[in-house]
Amino acid sequence: MTYAAAIRSVFKMLALLLCCLGVAGAAWATEPAGKASACPALLQQNLLRLQDEKPQSLCQYSGKVLLVVNTASYCGFTPQYKDLEALHAKYANQGLVVLGFPSNDFAQEKASNKEIADFCENTFGVKFPMFTKTVVTGPEAAPFYKQLADLTGKKPSWNFFKYLIGRDGKVVDTFGSMTNPSNRSVVSAIEKSLAVK
Repeated sequence: MTYAAAIRSVFKMLALLLCCLGVAGAAWATEPAGKASACPALLQQNLLRLQDEKPQSLCQYSGKVLLVVNTASYCGFTPQYKDLEALHAKYANQGLVVLGFPSNDFAQEKASNKEIADFCENTFGVKFPMFTKTVVTGPEAAPFYKQLADLTGKKPSWNFFKYLIGRDGKVVDTFGSMTNPSNRSVVSAIEKSLAVK
């Protein structure tokens, strides 16, 4: 093999290698973007889980129907935990997830996240996802709750205010504290949202 032929062979191999790397690089570059675009903007949030304060991405609930509730341990509506857990258990296999956000905005929540977690589990057997104590109203509200308020024009006026989010990540409806999770209007809205694939 002549020197020129050897050089041409090396250049061909380099071109082939660069081509392969380019294709792989393009695939790597588009994969995260594809995943990010699959997660609705509203759910692109990282929050801390109540039980261990470990970060959780709400994107894990993409494609699910979500019932988002600000909760409290010392409220007249606290027994709604039982009905929230019943809803979660009944419809989980169909794609419903209840998300609980303990809040002391109305001065009715326990001091620590551990106390809240123990109370929810021991008193009401709560198994649906819960997050650390969260500010849900006012200028210090968590970004997730600010977005919910901006999208709906409604913010929690008391504990156990509910936002229903469809599979597409858009808010479907809101329900006040007085509306129990077992109320037909809530159940009907959940069932209708679950029927959308």
